[in-house]
Amino acid sequence: MIHPHTELQFISEEIGHGVVATQFIPAGTITWVLDSLDREFSPQQFKNFDPLYQHILDTYSYRNSKGNYVLCWDHGRFVNHSFKSNCLSTAYDFEIAIRDIHPGEQLTDDYGYLNVDTPFRASEEGTKRKTVYPDDLKNYHKVWDKKIAAVFPKISTVPQPLEVLLSKETKRIIDEVNSKTRQLESILTIYYNRH
Repeated sequence: MIHPHTELQFISEEIGHGVVATQFIPAGTITWVLDSLDREFSPQQFKNFDPLYQHILDTYSYRNSKGNYVLCWDHGRFVNHSFKSNCLSTAYDFEIAIRDIHPGEQLTDDYGYLNVDTPFRASEEGTKRKTVYPDDLKNYHKVWDKKIAAVFPKISTVPQPLEVLLSKETKRIIDEVNSKTRQLESILTIYYNRH
């Protein structure tokens, strides 16, 4: 489920729709949680689908570490790519704002950690990276881990409307990481190894 202080908006002809903040969302806020209504499809199920459904899954789903396609039920599936993303996935089936997100600003992910199947050239943002590759998680996880670690302690200090969706186990892990009794797991744990 995507953060409740967001809405779906048309961004441009090139980009299409995107998810935009309707209120201030501070760094450390959980912006998305995998929930019971999100659908997961195995690679075999994907192969058995009509091409129409395959196209929908290719467009709107991400692949988890098992290689399954995860389709968000709400407008979370419209979060756009950015090499300067303001949200990052974690090893715990939720995403976190890595910087403050202001009203009217899009929530963005770096699709490099979503286990894309085929490389694609992204919109120009003035970054060194120009293309998203299936193995980006292997190459950039240390950079992303540092960004997550910098805001993870704020989870307990900012409002968390999605906290109700976190399992007891996930809440315990967050507490242990923030009390330094457990190490923060690397985002690399969500990598889908195709080989």
